[in-house]
Amino acid sequence: MLPKVEYPLHTIQVPSTKKKLTFRPFLVKEEKILLMAKESGEGVDMLKAIKQIVNNCCLDDKFDVDEISATDLMFLFIRLRAISVNNKVKQTYVDTDDNKEYTIEIDLDKVEIYQEKVVPNIVKISKDMGLTLKYPPAKLVGEDFEDDTLGSGVIISCIEKIFDGNDIFYPRDYKHQDLIEFIENLPIHCLETINEFITKAPEIRYVAKYTNSLGTEKEIVLRTLPDFFDFR
Repeated sequence: MLPKVEYPLHTIQVPSTKKKLTFRPFLVKEEKILLMAKESGEGVDMLKAIKQIVNNCCLDDKFDVDEISATDLMFLFIRLRAISVNNKVKQTYVDTDDNKEYTIEIDLDKVEIYQEKVVPNIVKISKDMGLTLKYPPAKLVGEDFEDDTLGSGVIISCIEKIFDGNDIFYPRDYKHQDLIEFIENLPIHCLETINEFITKAPEIRYVAKYTNSLGTEKEIVLRTLPDFFDFR
């Protein structure tokens, strides 16, 4: 029998819940998942691969990658990349003033969670009726909502519960079409508040600094995974 490969275990805190989870580094088999997704040339495949890798590497039995927020997913993947390969990555950017290329080194250990504005997660429909919201979950990552003009699919995924007085209604107990009809009958101001809550959700953030050939100090704010990694 071949010897069993040992690897270090790491504790990573989920930003939104502050819960600490145990992860192993991603291994050759996870690297293969990334390479296959990259070869497809589809961003959706890469996002699905990232979700699969985070789920594979978490050793906590009760962990469900679809239940964490999309921002948590991106943060956890960045942390995993740092402990599995290297915490330093390099990206090339073209300066808008001198049109020259600059290679920026990014320290993945310093990626943070940033939220410009905290929007209340309770949306009142009437005096006694309303919604409790949660940030976009990771299960949305890689999903196609091109035909969803109102964004109903995203909104449904962000509804934690609906309340009417003392009665509580959970989206999981109702058909998708019933939930869409409920959303379509909301007052306009409710939809605006829901959209603001979603668009103001926490995001990953890293500020890279460099000085261009004109002597001007510049900052690049990185907010999405493609800002950190070459997925092409």
